[in-house]
Amino acid sequence: MPLRTRLIALDHRTFDAVATRHWPGADRFLPRLSRSANHGLLWFGVAAGIAATGSPRARRAALRGSSSLALASAAVNTLGKRSVRRARPLLDGVPLMRQLKRQPVTTSFPSGHSASAAAFATGVALESRGWGAGVAPVAAAVALSRVYTGVHFPSDVLAGAALGAGAAFAVRGMVPTRDLLPPPGRPRVDAPALRGGEGLVLLANTAARAPERTEALLEALPLAEVVRCGPQELGAELEKAAGRARVLGVCGGDGTVNAAVPVALRHGLPLAVLPGGTLNHFAYDIGVEDPRDLCRAVEAGDAVAVDVGRFSSEGGPQGYFLNTFSLGVYPELVRLRDHWAHRIGSRAAAVLAAARLLHSDRQPLSAEFRGRQRALWLLFAGNCTYHRLGFTPGRRLDLADGLLDVRIVHGGRKPGTRLLAAALAGPLRRSPAQAAARLSGLRVDGLEEGTVAAYDGEVTAVRDGLLIDKLPEALTVYRPLPAGR
Repeated sequence: MPLRTRLIALDHRTFDAVATRHWPGADRFLPRLSRSANHGLLWFGVAAGIAATGSPRARRAALRGSSSLALASAAVNTLGKRSVRRARPLLDGVPLMRQLKRQPVTTSFPSGHSASAAAFATGVALESRGWGAGVAPVAAAVALSRVYTGVHFPSDVLAGAALGAGAAFAVRGMVPTRDLLPPPGRPRVDAPALRGGEGLVLLANTAARAPERTEALLEALPLAEVVRCGPQELGAELEKAAGRARVLGVCGGDGTVNAAVPVALRHGLPLAVLPGGTLNHFAYDIGVEDPRDLCRAVEAGDAVAVDVGRFSSEGGPQGYFLNTFSLGVYPELVRLRDHWAHRIGSRAAAVLAAARLLHSDRQPLSAEFRGRQRALWLLFAGNCTYHRLGFTPGRRLDLADGLLDVRIVHGGRKPGTRLLAAALAGPLRRSPAQAAARLSGLRVDGLEEGTVAAYDGEVTAVRDGLLIDKLPEALTVYRPLPAGR
């Protein structure tokens, strides 16, 4: 008997064994589960639930799973169903109560439901093993339900699952998961390994509203000390903590982390950062997304040296930044966002502030560079180089490259068109709307008195003779080692 004939016979025997056997509870559950996966509704609901947990890893897993599903579905409907026109199984031996009320009218090979289930589960697992382990049994049950309800042969399901998994890996090829990113160039440095967290004093900003994160940290590091305080007391409490700590810690957003930088530099202390704000750019760029990441690094003594950005103006304020420093429209955006944030939330306030700003009659900023006066809407200086990876937003791979990522959006009649054109052009490109360069330092003259600047989400007024430069590898920060290193 030819091999192809034997495989078809095996396929039919397996179908009969699954579709005709009675499994307690399955007659009601599996048909309902199968229907719930129509048009991917089940998986989009699961993705929404995963994303709602709020962790960056969960949001990435939900997005990757949904993107993989979309690619798999498109491949099945445009290529798979048209390439092999296989008839559906006969329903003679399938009990009526488990048959679907609406039978599919498309060809049988491959199973679209199985492709979508495998694509979603594989995509989620590539980003988060924990969430992947939770989704996998549901995906397997959906695939099984397609045979159990009599709408697919087992080979249809296996082919669909293989296609779905392939779609998830194809998406990873276009948008790499973090484990595939180039290893960071940040230099490892010696830092205290605190067993049980003994010697760690962590200041938690009560405005960050993340008490569950500090509670999780104390469960893993019971010997650590957590001090909760409001934004107004943060500076004084950081100074007090520095006098008794081996390691200074903070829980909050980028502004909270920024407040700890001068204290840590002044006292020569390593910094432990627990993200607890809205954006948490610095924490995420060093690889700390939740308490488990930080606790693992603190107990192992895994740390890196990172650059610190610095700004100063003649007779004016000076300060540090770990993320960005900017002049022009962005400081006004921050001011408007903070004005409305306590009433409508930070994200909604940022959207409202942007809409208000882009429709305003604001005039561009006038500044002098190397003796030449220029009009500009925005001057952005990033602490180290920002990248775009695939279709993801910009982030930094190396926080010790010794460079400022400087971008300027030139002045024009309206800020909206210029800013949009600069955003579409991407980083490190020149266009009529923007200029970009990587510099070790930058001097800005010709600024009007009271020019507002934004740094790490905070605002201040700067004066003429503004100098923006770097302190290379000046700050020691705990960072978990990547898996397998």
